[in-house]
Amino acid sequence: MSVTQEDVDAICKNFPGATRADPPELISWKVGGKMFACFGGQDNRDGVSVKTPDTETARMLIETTGAIRAKYFHASWVRLPYEATERDELRHRLGVSYDLVRASLKKAERAALAPREAV
Repeated sequence: MSVTQEDVDAICKNFPGATRADPPELISWKVGGKMFACFGGQDNRDGVSVKTPDTETARMLIETTGAIRAKYFHASWVRLPYEATERDELRHRLGVSYDLVRASLKKAERAALAPREAV
């Protein structure tokens, strides 16, 4: 079963400190002002782009799952097309992306956030 942008929103809104950015910015989810999930522009609603730990993980996901290269992003980001992504995989990939970006925040910013519930 494929997922939707509403599924992404439902997952991301539960991450501590996560906020949704809307136009004029790119439609995305951020923590501490840093993006961890991006839908793209108004005409690009076919999936969500997420950060992976490294370029090797991104390549592995592209080779073994429905993930594709996320245009305009660093090679460690992948795009998860809605029609090729299962809800459990979406939840996992969004959580990994959130955790990576959260870990890159300054110590005080991280300390101000509630712990993330395991899903």
